Amino acid sequence: MIYDQRTYTCKPGQIAKQLALYEKYGFAPQTKNLGQPLLFAMTEIGDVNSYVHIWAYKDLAERDAKRAALMADPDWQTYLRESADAGHLVHQENTIRKSVPFINPS
Repeated sequence: MIYDQRTYTCKPGQIAKQLALYEKYGFAPQTKNLGQPLLFAMTEIGDVNSYVHIWAYKDLAERDAKRAALMADPDWQTYLRESADAGHLVHQENTIRKSVPFINPS
């Protein structure tokens, strides 16, 4: 099992606007193509201008296939345009994580 952790940082005071934009345009096509995230959360303490989501895949091939389908989805392309036009995001960091051998993911 691999985990795609995606952290986004917004301009100060813009996180609520970015999340509203994502809810309106991005959530439906993303979950249609990727399934439900393991986690989608805002930061409560620390960098309060950031949010993170984590997606689980059986392997990199599954991730690649699902992300290719997402990128081909016209509704996702609409979200990407709306997000870019809004200009709320200033940084994105993606990491791929893998389970340690002594934990059996459920």
